[in-house]
Amino acid sequence: MQNSPKKPQTHVKRRKKIDPDRTKNKAFDEVLQADIDQLLRKHKPDSEADDDAATPPPPALPETFTEIEVTVALLSSTGDGLALSENGDHVFVVPFTVPGDKVLVKVVRHFEPLSYSLTDFLKVIEPGPQRNDAAIGCQYFGKCSGCQLQMMSYEDQLAHKKRIVEKAYANFSGLIPELIPAIGDTFPSPMQYGYRTKLTPHFAAPSGPGRGKKKAPTGPITQIPPIGFTYKNRRTDLDIEDCPLGTDIVRQGLKSERKRVTETIGNYTKGATLLMRESTARLPKDPANTSIPQPTFPENETPKDSGDLIRTEYETYTEEKRCVTDNNATSVEYIDNYVFTNKAGSFFQNNNSILSGFTEFIRQHALPKNNADDPKPIKYLLDAYSGSGLFTITLSPLFRSSLGVDVADQSIGSARDNARDNSLPNTGFAAADAATLFKDVPYPPDQTLLVIDPPRKGCSDDFLSQLLSFGPRRVVYVSCNVHTQARDVAVMVQGDEEKNIRYEIESIRGFDFFPQTGHVEGVAVLNKVPIKSEV
Repeated sequence: MQNSPKKPQTHVKRRKKIDPDRTKNKAFDEVLQADIDQLLRKHKPDSEADDDAATPPPPALPETFTEIEVTVALLSSTGDGLALSENGDHVFVVPFTVPGDKVLVKVVRHFEPLSYSLTDFLKVIEPGPQRNDAAIGCQYFGKCSGCQLQMMSYEDQLAHKKRIVEKAYANFSGLIPELIPAIGDTFPSPMQYGYRTKLTPHFAAPSGPGRGKKKAPTGPITQIPPIGFTYKNRRTDLDIEDCPLGTDIVRQGLKSERKRVTETIGNYTKGATLLMRESTARLPKDPANTSIPQPTFPENETPKDSGDLIRTEYETYTEEKRCVTDNNATSVEYIDNYVFTNKAGSFFQNNNSILSGFTEFIRQHALPKNNADDPKPIKYLLDAYSGSGLFTITLSPLFRSSLGVDVADQSIGSARDNARDNSLPNTGFAAADAATLFKDVPYPPDQTLLVIDPPRKGCSDDFLSQLLSFGPRRVVYVSCNVHTQARDVAVMVQGDEEKNIRYEIESIRGFDFFPQTGHVEGVAVLNKVPIKSEV
């Protein structure tokens, strides 16, 4: 008698368990804490390693606001350096540093139950081998909370972000290493500065009579507040006159908006968040040229912008860049020869320089090898979390039919406009309730590619359950948070035994959408496989 096939041993947890006592602490950051815990375990004295039940004495910590010297041991996935205390039982979190840096820091706050302390970076005493302060491109670096890695070469930044992805799957998936393919090298951004097409600086109303935290502000603001971003480790704002990460038009728009706020500060009774969003027009030099798609604007819309304009001449068209400042105005992006309109305040990837290579990578991995020779090839695209249609539209030529679904009606409206503007008749969009996202999908699962690009929190249990019930043959999971991605991918790898479905990971790769910062995006490609083999 032949033995029944067994379910493959995936060794995966459905959701990573978190210590509830730690989560009560407002300073608990799951990603940072994982790096801290690993560093402490690595340097735990042998006597303690042999007796996990022993409770070590509390560390003798320096008084807050004392200045101390520390040496950075590693760079965490959050972009902060981690330095061990002298006796190896406590970690100092040190921003703006690289491994090997010996630095002077000021201790800001202790979180003893979490075994770490926050510090402010003061100065480098002895630089580590990866540190290159000559590479720093911003006068606010070391104060502003926006960037973490400007003192590293770009090659080192990419290598660090590859390690972030590796650690995300090691620490947050629960999968055994054999189920995780080698992580690909981080896909670089063509531009390391001048790439951000959107900035949102802010300002708060100055304190004063009638402006306490518990009182509603009264009267106009009479003094110019700092306009910019928050200081690292503080709740106060840093005045930012220029951000070198912004594109040229966004940087011009920032100067113009700062000037406008300064001149009209009396019109404000409370703080505000400003918007600078790049918008592009391509004007054909030959009126008969219809090869350049043109955007559709709502009737009677007069876009509100900063008044700045950058014009560039190309062989067949003139390109005009403007800086939109109204959240509800329409902004325009071109990716290769695709045009996209969107509400300026809505989400759209804001590093245009990487989008051509990024979407081409997705196209190259949308279909499995030898798909054309398959008796039942993949020929349908389902794009969940479709937004204004980035993936649905750029992938559409590969498929017989494409459908983007999203819970936001406004995004679906923009996506339909974009499909029309790009002349894609085989592409549709539908607003769908999150609880029944796959209910009316008209495609056979075994011939469908599913693309998902959820928010930072990742996919809900309900969404993943629906995904496994629908069972698309191939999945491309795009994520702005590789840690929640790793968690969700593990659920797909575990699969559903009742439905006899699970997924195998084909590839994982990080993408550097935000150079100079600790952020990395991830793309995971998965294929459906049966849990039980046929006897």
